[in-house]
Amino acid sequence: MDVTLSKRGSYAAAAAICLARAYESGRPKKLREISAEMDIPRTFVPHILGDLVHAGIAVSSAGRGGGHRLARPPEQVSVADVIEAAEGPLATGRCALGDGPCRWQDVCPMHETMTTATASLREVLAATSLAVLAERDAAIASRTYPIPADAHRHAPAVAIADSVQVELPAAAVAARLSAGTSWLTALAEACDREEELRIRVGPGRPGWLGTTVAVHLGEAAQAGASLVIPFIWEASGPAGMFPRFEGELCLTALDPERSEFRLAGRYRPPLGRAGQVLNDAVLMRLAQATVRSFLRRIARGLEQEHAGQPRQPAGGRAGR
Repeated sequence: MDVTLSKRGSYAAAAAICLARAYESGRPKKLREISAEMDIPRTFVPHILGDLVHAGIAVSSAGRGGGHRLARPPEQVSVADVIEAAEGPLATGRCALGDGPCRWQDVCPMHETMTTATASLREVLAATSLAVLAERDAAIASRTYPIPADAHRHAPAVAIADSVQVELPAAAVAARLSAGTSWLTALAEACDREEELRIRVGPGRPGWLGTTVAVHLGEAAQAGASLVIPFIWEASGPAGMFPRFEGELCLTALDPERSEFRLAGRYRPPLGRAGQVLNDAVLMRLAQATVRSFLRRIARGLEQEHAGQPRQPAGGRAGR
């Protein structure tokens, strides 16, 4: 018996957790930020946030500084509130025994049991607040949360790191990164096409590796001599499995005229044939090639843009 949430319910819970984490800052979250941070397909996010706003859990504001935020503190929002905003009231909608003998026309022997079980489930969900989920999420992100024995594992993510040198001062590169990410998204889209043709590990259909949806850069932080920027790349994908890279982009000055990009994190690839996870060797090859190609494109694009030249499809010197 599967008691997991529907896609809509799980996306609503994830979006609510994202808003709960941001509540203390007072800054509204953009739809694209919620999509990237919580691994929610971009097309679903407006509908999910609409559910939360309609239920009075979230509020939205328009304009450049607008977005979505919780309508009240996360301690005052229960998990039941969030789930029912997306799924509807938690109740047994039909007889547990289906079409039984004629003597069960009005009620069946399971009715009271299922009603009690449903009420108990809702009681647990109502007693758990968004603040609790946000605290757990922070612990999971910091790897301090103990993994339960019955944890539900997903497709493996591959740890990957690579670097590339750029013939530009670090300050010039940092300024370009702060100007937005649409140009990075375009580079990632080109990388998608290039690696699909080069690697040929999929079923052979165009678009098997997915299409880049967005590249998201978080708030930069200084770490010693380097600038560290949270980095998320997300794409659409087949079979409901969305390729995604999540990690950090590290910018370091090598000398007054050169800088280094280092990208490190975890890459979750798409599924292979018949929805199967690819073997470890292919996963690593795919992750390495994708990250390497993307870094090369960043380097070449920045150098050509700085020189006033049109961007070329490939280039850069990848680090070892």
